Amino acid sequence: MPDSQSPYTLRMGRRGVLAAGLAALAAPALAKDDLDVFVADEMAKAGIPGLALGLARNGTMRLARGYGFADLAGRRPVTDDTMFHIASITKTVTATAIMRLAEQGRLTLDAPVAPHLDFPLANPHHPDAPITFRHLLTHVSSISDAKYYEIDFRQPGVDATLALGDLLRDYLAPGGRTYSREACFSKAAPGAAWDYSNIGYGLLGYLAGRIGGQDMREQTREAIFAPLGMRHTSWTIAGTPEALRATPYDLVDGALTPVAPMGFPDWPVGMIRSSIADLMRFVAASANGGVARGTRIVDELGMAQMLDMKTPPGLPDWLTGQGLGWMESKLGDGVKISHWGGDPGVFTAAFLDPAARSGVAILTNVTASAESKTAVRRIAARLFSA
Repeated sequence: MPDSQSPYTLRMGRRGVLAAGLAALAAPALAKDDLDVFVADEMAKAGIPGLALGLARNGTMRLARGYGFADLAGRRPVTDDTMFHIASITKTVTATAIMRLAEQGRLTLDAPVAPHLDFPLANPHHPDAPITFRHLLTHVSSISDAKYYEIDFRQPGVDATLALGDLLRDYLAPGGRTYSREACFSKAAPGAAWDYSNIGYGLLGYLAGRIGGQDMREQTREAIFAPLGMRHTSWTIAGTPEALRATPYDLVDGALTPVAPMGFPDWPVGMIRSSIADLMRFVAASANGGVARGTRIVDELGMAQMLDMKTPPGLPDWLTGQGLGWMESKLGDGVKISHWGGDPGVFTAAFLDPAARSGVAILTNVTASAESKTAVRRIAARLFSA
């Protein structure tokens, strides 16, 4: 077909034209039920090329479906095995790894983290105030991402070559190549104010490796992914098979344009690639007191602690609570425990309702927009009501 009508060059000059084209792309080959019609319509309105969704109840995955295309040029459809970049939902896995070490007595959540490190760590504005594991887990550590966003440590198309430990040492230790007392730390004392920190979560992953005596990626593969049967989950781009990858798309001058996957050295922050069938097993356990498929990833008390929502000073109005890794935000007429994720060509969300032992996840392969955020919320609310 001519380039002007190719699926990956659909134009936004008239939003209706894009919506009509994506409605055709999103529609399943055989209509299963009215959920498919609802999802296809939401995808079309938001310009989402590919989407996967899942629902879990009582520790069991009840639904996992794919819609649209994982790759528009090759017209490769999304399936429940398509591996999406889940972005910052990764932080909930990192938090789970930390909680497992706490349960084993290898760390204490309210203890300082500095004694476990091979470099000095202190907020220079509050040198006598220790930074604890709980501070890092709840984004009140006072470690700032200001310098992190100035530099942009990501590498397009490949896994990052900068080692996590080197990134952190240079960023957090005086004399480091990227250290700045003003841009790497906030003026607030540890524990005093909420400030979302990717570097803080990178530090948690590094700490988990040092305390656990094994790279956190290996810990999670052995203790979480394998026992849950998560066969299509990877911490790396290289470990994500080409045939299963969801191609990321961005809107450039109104066109859905493929972008390179991003690799970044702070992998505990957001590097996981996973299929909806895999991710829902983790979500199922998180919503079900820490157990799914007969596998316990965290004990019930630990899971309850992770989902115990607080409202620290500075919490933004788009959140209603902050737990250990997990957050809480509005959904429909109520609130749900949640975590969102985004990167170029990626927008994802996971939601938990622990009272109902239910969880939902939605993965897309397009950069977040106001329309896609609305679509994801509407689809999630529909799934919870199913």
